Amino acid sequence: MAGVTAAQVKALRDRTGAGMMDCKKALVEAGGDLDAAVEAMRVSGLAAADRKAGRIAAEGVVAVASEGARGAMVEVNCETDFVAREDDFGTFAGEIARLVLANDPDGPEALGALPLDDGTTVDERRRELVARIGENIAVRRFEVLDAGKGHVAGYVHIGRIGVLVAVEAGDEPAATGKDIAMHVAASRPLAVSESDLPADLVERERAIIEAQAAESGKPAAIMEKIVHGRLRKFASESTLLGQPFVKDPDVTVAGYLAGRGAEVRGFVRFEVGEGIERKEDDFVSEVMAQVRKNA
Repeated sequence: MAGVTAAQVKALRDRTGAGMMDCKKALVEAGGDLDAAVEAMRVSGLAAADRKAGRIAAEGVVAVASEGARGAMVEVNCETDFVAREDDFGTFAGEIARLVLANDPDGPEALGALPLDDGTTVDERRRELVARIGENIAVRRFEVLDAGKGHVAGYVHIGRIGVLVAVEAGDEPAATGKDIAMHVAASRPLAVSESDLPADLVERERAIIEAQAAESGKPAAIMEKIVHGRLRKFASESTLLGQPFVKDPDVTVAGYLAGRGAEVRGFVRFEVGEGIERKEDDFVSEVMAQVRKNA
């Protein structure tokens, strides 16, 4: 390493997390100036992040942070499950969740400008991770839940499903909240109660049920009862209070809560990659195209 020592390369690696050869190259170009090399790598990292911004990032992690009556949840995405399991990636997501809880930013731009513990902003750290890891990384969404006088419990299942639940009353709100959060993670309710279901969703379901009932050829009075019964079943299966409790399917969640003197005021559920259109890899076509290209 003419002109650049191994100690200098190690020092730059410790500060940037970049590869050895990238650090050596940056130090050579900076004439051995460590601070200048750090700045140059930061600038090149920003450019690399911009180039990768259009790539699909549908893997990642969900992180939660909660304290008393408030909780925050964030989804941070990358391109592969391998990167999602990296300690640095998970630590980054956890730091962001705590920042969101403390600052309640107005949107992605405001969040990106918030400083982390080391003084870098969220967006600067994100871009540095992109440069080091080589994948697109995006803070996709975040939400804050406030329980007022109640308690917010958080739960994360294997890093991919996160839930916040606002619970009021009850002698053990933290334990009750965790139980309900685990239920929400497993059972995917759409709302707390029937009255909370979106009207357009109910009408869409009603139209489907009515069309199915019409095919039966039964009298109108009977079809009306069929439609009513199926809508009730849909509401029961789709709402938190109507679902069988995962820890005791013999009672509904409403029954479990009544037994503990508690009420659920709201919940938020994130699942990594939900709603993102993923690229389907056609490996046969790729191989055939490569064969034709090399023929």
